[in-house]
Amino acid sequence: MTDPTAELLQLSQRLLDAIADGDWAAYTELCDPTLTAFEPEALGHLVEGLDFHGFYFSLGGARVKPRNTICTPHVRVMGDVAVVAYYRLTQIAEEGGGAVSRGTEETRVWQRTGKTWKHVHFHRSPSQRG
Repeated sequence: MTDPTAELLQLSQRLLDAIADGDWAAYTELCDPTLTAFEPEALGHLVEGLDFHGFYFSLGGARVKPRNTICTPHVRVMGDVAVVAYYRLTQIAEEGGGAVSRGTEETRVWQRTGKTWKHVHFHRSPSQRG
């Protein structure tokens, strides 16, 4: 039997990698079509479905792929639903050779149907740290 904690962390990292890569096919494979979200880009509104996110994917990926690291994760599995909360550290290379780090606090909800986990909801907030 697969360890659900390890599997959910791996899926969450795959999701972040799909976002960084601009990989819409991978993103839609991991997400339920009825995905809901609260995130800074939605300006306080609940986003429903994938169209909102599809807009950003249609813009094309970053010239230099950012690196996302899941820090201090906490996974709670409740039957066929799981909550994965973590601090997302994003490192971005700047033109001219420098780099900048940004952070967000994220909570992602996954739902298992059969043997497959789908991302069904998330809440992402800008970091309040330094």
